[in-house]
Amino acid sequence: MKRILQTLVLGLVLLLLYMGYKTLSFTSQQIQVETVELMPVGDQVINRFAQALTIKTISPEKESDFDSLAFFQFNDYLKTSFPLADSLLEKKSFNHFSHLYQWKGSDPSLNPVILMAHLDVVPVIEENLPDWKQPPFEGKIINDTLWGRGTIDDKIGVIGLLEATEALLSSGFQPKRTLYISFGHDEEIGGLRGAKVIVEHLKAQGIEAEFVLDEGGTISQNIIPGIEKDVALIGIAEKGYVSLELSVKKEGGHSSMPEKESAIDILSTAIAKLKNNPFPAKLAGPIEGFIENIGPEMSGINKFIFANRWLFESIITRVYEKTGSGNALVRTTTAPTLFNAGIKDNVIPQNAKATVNFRIMPGESSSSVLDRVQDLINDPRIQISKGRMQSEPSQVSSTNSKGFNTLRKTVAEVYPDALVAPFLVIGGTDAKHFEPIANDIYRFSPMIINPSNIKSFHGLNERIAVKDFKKAVQFYQRLIQNSTLE
Repeated sequence: MKRILQTLVLGLVLLLLYMGYKTLSFTSQQIQVETVELMPVGDQVINRFAQALTIKTISPEKESDFDSLAFFQFNDYLKTSFPLADSLLEKKSFNHFSHLYQWKGSDPSLNPVILMAHLDVVPVIEENLPDWKQPPFEGKIINDTLWGRGTIDDKIGVIGLLEATEALLSSGFQPKRTLYISFGHDEEIGGLRGAKVIVEHLKAQGIEAEFVLDEGGTISQNIIPGIEKDVALIGIAEKGYVSLELSVKKEGGHSSMPEKESAIDILSTAIAKLKNNPFPAKLAGPIEGFIENIGPEMSGINKFIFANRWLFESIITRVYEKTGSGNALVRTTTAPTLFNAGIKDNVIPQNAKATVNFRIMPGESSSSVLDRVQDLINDPRIQISKGRMQSEPSQVSSTNSKGFNTLRKTVAEVYPDALVAPFLVIGGTDAKHFEPIANDIYRFSPMIINPSNIKSFHGLNERIAVKDFKKAVQFYQRLIQNSTLE
């Protein structure tokens, strides 16, 4: 017995020593850079941005509702507002409204860099208009804040890139590496007529990009538990998307004589099974990189736990599962979004239909989601089919590439107090279309997102601080310089 106790004590001591070693060796991944002088950004950029917000480049769900006049107006706005980019760079348009600018580098042997954004915005729900503090399409500047649909998704990228390009062209800057600037016009509805067509053109030209940058991650402020500093979240992958349509047909009748199960009952039971049996949570892929970069910046017990996640993985995942955003980082999510059944309160319907949306983790697929759902429901009375729109999870890009290192360096130069960490983008972007011509694709928008504005993505009161947009322009200026001079 004594020997057993001695062995247990020795094992415990060794375990604690090992965990202590792991914690001490869990050191910062952040870099130090020399201070650089950033190009000045005047108030005129804000006025041009405000003008862009007044043009309703909305991507509607129905193609018949597409307002081509608004997009033609935006074409004219780009020409008049950024004359140097329009005249000095080679420009091609696709399906009238998507554009590709080429800034030729002096060394054609170097693979080009592609910087992206999208011109379109999501609609504003009519009944929600009274809840907007400022009109969504007037580009008003109130208390050093610019209000309007597109300020953060994603005209900040369009105007930020063009302001940076215009300033660099005016200064006589000449890139060594060719730069492409790509603007799709239908990202919000899948990008099939914009980004996808642009990529087909580039592929036909034999273009292989050094790296691609699109929207996605942001500078997180007061959002990540245990971290007081701002964190620049650079997306190295994005989740896939599939909606499954579930339908049941069963004899209905009068509500005064209900059978044991109705179509609604059967379908509700199936949805409950899906919600009560979520996909497994795991700390893998991009979330591992996030922990490696953020964990060392924590203190006390938080750092200890993250350094020894091999032991505390279940604790970490339980913490993430407590919030919707955290839960989305560690598993394929299940979200019932539509339920249709019945026509009258005293009639038991014959048909019931529901749509369940899944955002798919890298390493899984729409087919594996379908297989799991069929196994869980296990009811031949329920017909299950994939919806019209779907996309597979993206490839995971390297954190040791020229692209990631350039982004890390640029963030450190423009936002010196911010940490940098790889990240998993839980929504979809046009970046997915660029996989045929690039191994390293990143997703990052230089803007501050905090608890006060995080819900304005596709929501109410979309806005950005004037100073934050000016900083975004400086970020794009430095990014172009850093990525094209070597």
